[in-house]
Amino acid sequence: MQFETRDSENNSQVGIAITFLLIGVGTGALIALLATSKTGRRLRKDLRRKFEDAREAFQDWRAEVREAAAEAIERGAEFAEEIRDRAAPVIRGVRRS
Repeated sequence: MQFETRDSENNSQVGIAITFLLIGVGTGALIALLATSKTGRRLRKDLRRKFEDAREAFQDWRAEVREAAAEAIERGAEFAEEIRDRAAPVIRGVRRS
């Protein structure tokens, strides 16, 4: 059981790290675009493209996180069912006595 707790802590730390990484990359890209000597129209087009790329990357990451969470919930449910099945004979024995 301790292993599952450590895995979930590691997964949340990885998620936080990825979030900050994406924020940093987005901020750096925005600063780089604003520091260039482009026309307003070209700059807006580049900003829009970068925003769409970042949004798409975030949506992909969100889908992966949801999938990982669903798998973790499924594993937890299977574990709980296994424990319940193993405990059922003991519970029946206690109730009979």
